[in-house]
Amino acid sequence: MDFVTEMKAKAASSPKKLVLPEGTEERIIKTARILIDEKLASKVTLLGKIADVQEAAKAEGIDLKGIDIVCTETNANLDKYADTYYELRKNKGVTPEQAKIDITDTLRWAAMMLYLQDADAMVAGALHTTGDVLRAGLSIVGTAPGIKTASSCFVMTGMEPQYGKDGAMIFSDCAVVPNPFAEQLADITECAAQSCREFLSTEPVAALLSFSTKGSAKHDDVSKVQNTVEILEKRNPGFLFDGELQADSALVPSVLDKKAPGSPVRGKVNVMIFPDLNSGNIGYKLVQRLGKVQAYGPFLQGFAKPISDLSRGASVDDIVTTCAVTLARCQTTV
Repeated sequence: MDFVTEMKAKAASSPKKLVLPEGTEERIIKTARILIDEKLASKVTLLGKIADVQEAAKAEGIDLKGIDIVCTETNANLDKYADTYYELRKNKGVTPEQAKIDITDTLRWAAMMLYLQDADAMVAGALHTTGDVLRAGLSIVGTAPGIKTASSCFVMTGMEPQYGKDGAMIFSDCAVVPNPFAEQLADITECAAQSCREFLSTEPVAALLSFSTKGSAKHDDVSKVQNTVEILEKRNPGFLFDGELQADSALVPSVLDKKAPGSPVRGKVNVMIFPDLNSGNIGYKLVQRLGKVQAYGPFLQGFAKPISDLSRGASVDDIVTTCAVTLARCQTTV
């Protein structure tokens, strides 16, 4: 079973409630119809002015039966959501009056639905930037317990079967944090490990990558990865990891035996942690294009509830896949 089929089956096994804040966008409306028809979600809520959503759906010939539409400016939950937002943000200078205005923003409203358990998952980004989605999620939903950094991962599939789990691996972070410091890199590693459990259904084994293996080079960038390993050792996160490792050391047991004999990750690595966004983004794209590998994502990680970002150029198929993946994550405690 391929990754997308597996995620759809997982989502359908116990359908959850999804909110789509960009409810007037035709691709989002088409996606909502597919999710309901394929029973991938128990409920799909589109946010936007009701007449605008209906007009967009009519223009595309889409039946809205079974799909909820919420106008944030007139919904019965407005006062409750505004009061809750005020309590969350009053220390940041937000007044009750401003809270009532701010919460009508569809991204914030969607995040509040997650926070108050009126929805289980949120997908946005067809009309908004990644930064917009991140800010809404961080200001209301927040990060998972013990984690301070939201990040991302890619699921890489179709590699030779000796790598990862039957040719599938997690690459992180390749899309969000440009130059993480050691504490952030430790958070990214823990979140990527959880993503491995959710996406690959296997226990994570992480390699923290560098241009050095176990002190073969000295540089501030190497020291950062070494410090990250020390932080993880103190945290005792409950999965195997090692670093700093060059990519060939992480992937090829015979190379690892020469450079870091006795490493606990020998022949087991299924999570690759990049030291910065330059290397992560370049790395996943090289593997994807030169190795003819499938790269699914980026999927956000580290939030207290499942939130996903979209490319603004995403196709309907792309959005359906992201929604299915996000709904599948609801089956696992983040």
